[in-house]
Order: sequence, then C-alpha cells, then structure tokens
Amino acid sequence: MAWFKRKEKGITTATEQKKDIPKGLWYKSPTGKIVDSKELEKNFYVSPEDGYHVRIGSKEYFEILFDDNKFKELDANLTSKDPLKFEDTKKYPDRLKAAEEKTKLKDAVRCAVGKSKGNDLVIACMDFAFIGGSMGSVVGEKIARAADYALKNKLPFMIISKSGGARMMEAALSLMQLAKTSAKLGQLADAGLPYISLCTDPTTGGTTASFAMLGDINIAEPGALIGFAGPRVVRDTTGQELPEGFQTSEFLLEHGFLDFITHRKELKNRVNLYIDLITNKPLRA
Repeated sequence: MAWFKRKEKGITTATEQKKDIPKGLWYKSPTGKIVDSKELEKNFYVSPEDGYHVRIGSKEYFEILFDDNKFKELDANLTSKDPLKFEDTKKYPDRLKAAEEKTKLKDAVRCAVGKSKGNDLVIACMDFAFIGGSMGSVVGEKIARAADYALKNKLPFMIISKSGGARMMEAALSLMQLAKTSAKLGQLADAGLPYISLCTDPTTGGTTASFAMLGDINIAEPGALIGFAGPRVVRDTTGQELPEGFQTSEFLLEHGFLDFITHRKELKNRVNLYIDLITNKPLRA
C-alpha cells in the first residue's frame, strides 16, 4: 500500500488540537488581489500586485519618514473636552473614550520632530482610525503648536492629511480650526520655512478647505480620494454626472490642484529633495 494512503478513514484530529489561521496573515486589496501581510509591510503597505496604497496611520508614516523610526512626539497628551455637551446616538465623551481604547491614540493627529535623511523635520500626521480623522479643537491646536515649534526652531513642516473633515460634535469650535491652522501656515510662509502637504486617502471636508491645500507643494498618494463634499453630494447639487475618476489624486493632478503624485516608497526621498531645493542646500543622497 502506498505510504500516503490513510490507514484510518475520516478526520481524527481532536477539536482542541485544530489550528485556525491567525487573522491578519493576508490582505485583500479592493481589486481582489491577495497579499501576504508581511510582504505588504515590507513594501511600504502598498500591494505589489496592483499598487494599491493601503490606508495606514501615523505609526506607519513615522516609520517611513523618520530615520530609524526615532522621533520626539510633541504635545502627546492633549485630549478633547465636551464644551457643547454634545450627544447623538452616544455622548461625545463616551465616543472619545471608545475611540481612545480602540486605537490607543489620544486624538486624530500626532505631531513629532525627528531626523529625516539626517535633517530635522516636523510632521503632523492624521489618524483616520480615530473618529474618521475628524478635525476638532485638539487637532487644530496640535497642528498649530507643531507649526510654532517649526517656527521657533526654523524647521520645515509637513502635514499628512487623512480625514473626513470637521468634527461635528464640536460644531463651530471645529470650524474655527480652519482659520487657526491657516494662520499658522501663513506665519511659516512669512518666515520662509517650507510647508509640505501630503493628501492621502481620504482627504475631505474642512481638512481640504484649509491646510491640506495650502502647501508650498501639494502632493498626494496614488488613487487617494481628495475633495470637499462627497461625489454623491456634488452630483445631487449640480444635477450632472461626474467625470470618470472625479476627486481622485490623478484627476486633481490633471486639473492643476496638485504638484505631483508619489508612490509611498519614494515619499521620503522626494519630500527631502524638495526641501533641499527650496532651501537652496546641497542635495542629499
């Protein structure tokens, strides 16, 4: 009898000995491509099968941009309050607590300073996982303070946007952050300090209406959704069918709203190349 034939019929493995495949071993892109999670991480969280840029957060962007993932976080413990006593299906403080427990983040943006290709760079990076990356008072304040740090230390500043827009639980207080952050970026411009804006998927609402489109150079990742109102709202308001690819980064580049689109693996080199060029310094290898 062949060695590979069963001696006993049926499956005899005890239930407690059966092994399940751990979650997270594989990632399926929107186009249906299956990618090994470790391979995805090595490829800057971009599907090697179709180039799809997987949505990531501040932890991963800091790993990509800061040398050896070394940085100092700025104003790490700022947290949101509830001055309006807002309640919808859930009280705002309860929503904040749930988001913090789920994401291990204090709010929807993290700011840090560290070396990028050997030179200091200040980065404010939004986290979509925290209430859809919505911009409340803490997000505006942390970005403003990070800009102040860049001003004080004469450093270039970068914001990575990934947001659904203003945080409705803070109403007008959230909308005030558009003006506050825009004013700080104006101060950076007056001081001659570079500001780089990176739009990732998605960059929408009040974020797009303020700092996301105010960069000395505005860049985006491939395939990112970038716009103010969503496509459905625009279509219903205008009563017209939208062109193919409407509100993608490629569409915005074609219509002059972006300077260039960069693959995530080239992000660090291209950002620092721009900084060297605009500050008239020797190009770093």
